[in-house]
Amino acid sequence: MTQSLPKPAKTVDLHAEAFLADLEDYELDELLAESIDYLREKLDAAIYWSYPEIKFIHGKGKGALKNAVYEELRIYKQSGAISHFHPSYSNEDIVVVVIGL
Repeated sequence: MTQSLPKPAKTVDLHAEAFLADLEDYELDELLAESIDYLREKLDAAIYWSYPEIKFIHGKGKGALKNAVYEELRIYKQSGAISHFHPSYSNEDIVVVVIGL
């Protein structure tokens, strides 16, 4: 592979307004899908760069984003791509994803 993934930030905000400029062009379910795609992109890059961990901000709200994030992380864990994940001890609006053992 000649092209590498850009290094992601150590903490990534998954709220659509943090990474999309044209929010009014999306329905709510589309925004959720965009956030999960963004999580995958940043988590895959963190795995590529051998980060020990990465944090994702999902916030409070009605829990739709949090539930989708945790479901996606379960898939990553089952596949062996990550070690585990847990809510941040200092802020439950953030999930900590431990990549290595």
